[in-house]
Amino acid sequence: MADNDNNEQKVFNQDLEQKPVPAGAVFIIHLLMEEPCEMPDKDFMVSVLNKHLGDVDCFSCDDTSAGFMAKRYNVHYEEENKNMPPMLMLTKACEIEKPVMNEMDISQTWNCPEAEEILASCKYQVFANDMMAAGLHYLERAEMLTDYVDALLEIYPTCKAVVFETSKKMYTRDELVNCNVAKEDKFIYYAVNVRFFNIQGTDDMIVDTVGMGTLFMPDLQYHFHGMDPNWVVNHAYNVLSYMFARENPIKSGDHIDGVKDGRMCRDVQWNVRYEGALIQPLREVIDFNMNEFASGTRQ
Repeated sequence: MADNDNNEQKVFNQDLEQKPVPAGAVFIIHLLMEEPCEMPDKDFMVSVLNKHLGDVDCFSCDDTSAGFMAKRYNVHYEEENKNMPPMLMLTKACEIEKPVMNEMDISQTWNCPEAEEILASCKYQVFANDMMAAGLHYLERAEMLTDYVDALLEIYPTCKAVVFETSKKMYTRDELVNCNVAKEDKFIYYAVNVRFFNIQGTDDMIVDTVGMGTLFMPDLQYHFHGMDPNWVVNHAYNVLSYMFARENPIKSGDHIDGVKDGRMCRDVQWNVRYEGALIQPLREVIDFNMNEFASGTRQ
């Protein structure tokens, strides 16, 4: 996050329709464009996808959509006792009919300060997604999805920005093309959003994450007061990296190193438990009890 004075957001009306985010749901990518473009050439798409994802077969391609099998990966189906590669899909560039983001989503686009301007200027989008990929090991799916994003950026050079549907995290194309984040950190950097809210009329704040459900992992939630939220955001990224590297060993009742003077510190222990998220979308989160900085009621 940038300067706190520019990041004070109010919790939006929770009477808005809330739908739970299914764990492992189809991963949807919005490629935003100012002008429509033709469906790319099939051989060109296969060539780019092969470069980023290994051996890829195109099983469908016409003027409206294309589908590919990522043959490097396999999902095992018990009932049929066979393995099948996951699919990667994309559509033609079509006019945006329903807003890609609502007011709350836009308020959390820390990674893309130009978000409102881009959303206003981009009238077209390409949808891309995976299918039949939930059965992959989480590390394989994360790798496949980030490689797919990198391939899409090459296939669509006129793309202005990318929005990841599950987390509503947004980046400009240039930001992703020039990203030098280590490969093992790319999924969290690309697709997991760390959000910040001030609760109106109180000194309470909430930092939470959205996007880990794609990998069948919980998101994080901190309900607190009296601590620099930037410290909490940094703590969240550290915990996310820990979970990702170790297939989330955290259990309800565990104690996690907390924060002292802006750094994770073993002398400070925060108790955690699994619960439902306080702020939409509905999902499972690991809630951190931040001791004297904690807000809300906890058992």
